Amino acid sequence: MKNLRISEILYWVIAVISAYEAFARWELNRERALLFAGFCGVSIFMALFRRHYRKKFDKRSNSSE
Repeated sequence: MKNLRISEILYWVIAVISAYEAFARWELNRERALLFAGFCGVSIFMALFRRHYRKKFDKRSNSSE
């Protein structure tokens, strides 16, 4: 269970770093900035997906006990 929480936090960290890199590189290298923006979007999606999956798993675990 703790692994699901850690992976969720890691995805949020990756999203924040990618968003920063996208904004920092926007004027210098637009193609690279869009790549980091894509990473940010995918990381946010994965963090929300992990969160949903973790809550579903918690609910199933608590109901079976």
